[in-house]
Amino acid sequence: MYEPPLHREEDLAKQHALIRAHPLGLLISGGLGGLMANTIPFLVDPAASKLGTLKAHMARANRQWREFEEAPEALVVFQGPEHYVTPSWYATKRETGKVVPTWNYVMVQARGSAKVIHDDAWLARQIEALTLAREAARERPWAVGDAPAEFIAMQRRAIVGVEIEIRDLRGKWKTSQNRPAADRAGVVAGLEALGDESALAMAALVRNAGLD
Repeated sequence: MYEPPLHREEDLAKQHALIRAHPLGLLISGGLGGLMANTIPFLVDPAASKLGTLKAHMARANRQWREFEEAPEALVVFQGPEHYVTPSWYATKRETGKVVPTWNYVMVQARGSAKVIHDDAWLARQIEALTLAREAARERPWAVGDAPAEFIAMQRRAIVGVEIEIRDLRGKWKTSQNRPAADRAGVVAGLEALGDESALAMAALVRNAGLD
C-alpha cells in the first residue's frame, strides 16, 4: 500500500494490538479462479513466528481455501478506526483557505503463505480461543462447552483451519500528523463534538499523534 513515511507505523506491538481490537480481517487471495476476498475473524499469535502468525477458520463450502493449495499467497487487511475530516475544522481554513477534505484511518496489512489445516484438535483449540477472545469481557460469557458436544463436533466437520505465518506486516496510521498543531486541535474538537463512537476513537488517535 501507499505509505508516506509520516503515516507509517512500524511498532509490532501496536500493529498486533490493532489486529486484536479489530479481528475481522479481509482475506484476499488470487488463485486459478482469480481474485477472491472474504471477511474472516482472526487471532494473532505473536510468539509463533517473528512477525506473528494469523489463525482462523472458514466454511468447507467456501472455495477460497481450496485455491490456497495451488496459490498460497495471501493478504489480510485489518481496518481500525476511520472518519471523514472536513476542512472546516482546520484553523488554516480561517487563515488562508488553502485546505481540502480528507479521510483519517488506521489499518494493518499482513502478507504470508496460507496453510490449510484439517486437524480436528487444532480446530477445537481455534474455536475455543476465538470464542474466549470475544466473550471474555461479557458479564456472562458464552463458552463452546455450553452447546452439546455432538453439535459442536458436527460444526467442526463443516470448517477448515487457515494459518498464515506473517512474512510482511505494514501499519498505516493516517491521523492528521501532516497538519499543524492548531489544525489537529480543530480536528479533535470537531470529532469530539460529533460524539459518536467512531468519531471519539479517531479523536483519541489524532490527539495521541500530536504527542509523538
